[in-house]
Amino acid sequence: MEKEENQDSDSINQNQDTVKETEKTNENLDLENKKDENNDPKEEIKEPTPEEKIVELEDKVARTFAEMENQRRRFEKEKEDAFEYGGYSFAKEALNLIDNLDRSKHVLESDDKLKETDALKKILDHLEIIKKDLISIFEKNNIKPIDSLNKKLDPNFHQAMIEIEDDTKEPGTIIQEIQKGFTLKDRLLRPSLVGVSKKVIKKEEKTNEIEENKENK
Repeated sequence: MEKEENQDSDSINQNQDTVKETEKTNENLDLENKKDENNDPKEEIKEPTPEEKIVELEDKVARTFAEMENQRRRFEKEKEDAFEYGGYSFAKEALNLIDNLDRSKHVLESDDKLKETDALKKILDHLEIIKKDLISIFEKNNIKPIDSLNKKLDPNFHQAMIEIEDDTKEPGTIIQEIQKGFTLKDRLLRPSLVGVSKKVIKKEEKTNEIEENKENK
């Protein structure tokens, strides 16, 4: 019995020694880990000062107000354009009325059976009255014809369709109006289709020009 008790006691003592050794090992590991942690440099997170926070907030508020102001201006511009140019498409289509009147007038004037008759004269007079009334209505609504004849060609308002030899006018001068142009306030509704003058080319110059063109080909 005594032997068994001694054996049990020795076993218990061995177990306690093992536990103590294990605890010491763990303690040593913890100490080493703490040393490593202390040796690792940590990045310090710098908190912004109250003054810096105020400056940041003021910047955000200023940006927000600037964006709101830009949006307000865009809205006002869109509203103004809608009010002033809302009838742009309608006005452009309405110009066909004047074009049709001019075409009708040209057809009647070209009819040999109607030439030099009182009936033709009366019809043409009525067509002219209608055209003047239309232009008057247009002008009241800020739709105005473009003045073209004897003016210098302006690409912003005129579109040259043909060149006509004429030494009495400076080259590039409008001497024929094929189709009248119109503006809606300060916006072009449609350009005037025109014929412009160019310098008269003599026969010798024409011959030389033709020969040069042949050589270039």
